[in-house]
Amino acid sequence: MSKVSPCLWFNGEAEEAANFYVSLLPDSRIERVQNNLADGLAGKAGTVLLVDFTLAGQRFMALNGGMKMEYTHAVSFVIDCADQAEIDRLWDALLAHGGKAEQCGWLRDRYGVSWQIVPAEFRRHIAGSDQAGAARAMQAMLGMVKLDIEALRKAYEG
Repeated sequence: MSKVSPCLWFNGEAEEAANFYVSLLPDSRIERVQNNLADGLAGKAGTVLLVDFTLAGQRFMALNGGMKMEYTHAVSFVIDCADQAEIDRLWDALLAHGGKAEQCGWLRDRYGVSWQIVPAEFRRHIAGSDQAGAARAMQAMLGMVKLDIEALRKAYEG
């Protein structure tokens, strides 16, 4: 078990978001839902306060903090995908539920959380021992929205 886990702040959507996230990846599940014990800033007694969940083996907590907070790109979640089919499935699922595509394999989900959907071999292409190949792969990546494994590989190989 990891000693450090992210806490995501929501305004009444913590349980909905956690359920959505765990539906995307294997080894994911809701661990516990804790309700507010009394009326307070985070909501009325009996409404959801915290959701502890596991996403692809990583522990998370979703908190209904009682007000809207904006996420920034300063923190994002990277999903290393085994193949193009996994990239496509996750990309489509996050967009189909109100997400917004951004450049270079990034997108924001409907809650404003930033995700990087990348091939597992991505770092090999942009930081490989062939510096000219890495530069070509980086240039190719900068022109993409959703990442294309084959195009990155071809760019790297020249």
